[in-house]
Amino acid sequence: MLTFLCYPKCTTCKKAEKWLKDNKIEYVFRDIKENNPTFEELKAWHSLSGESLRKFFNTSGLLYRSLELKDKLPSMSDEEMLKLLSSDGMLVKRPLLISDRFVLIGFKEAQWQEKIR
Repeated sequence: MLTFLCYPKCTTCKKAEKWLKDNKIEYVFRDIKENNPTFEELKAWHSLSGESLRKFFNTSGLLYRSLELKDKLPSMSDEEMLKLLSSDGMLVKRPLLISDRFVLIGFKEAQWQEKIR
């Protein structure tokens, strides 16, 4: 079963959820602000994603900018970044689509189509 993590007010998340519904793909919905990913979840998802941990950051978010993370991330360890990401769901890029085989960060329709079908 797929887990769909999103922020319901996010337009990209709405577009991704519409795509899932239009393609009749079953998923479990999880509000990233209400139910923030844990350190352990993020660590596992990072490993499964094959992506840089920096890809998990919502670089366009207000919190990211107010914490001046653009300048701070390069000198942070993976553990420090995971702790930071697990502290507030608004720091995490969304939507996230999680399965036991892959993790997709952000919504790119072609990528989702390829992985899910």
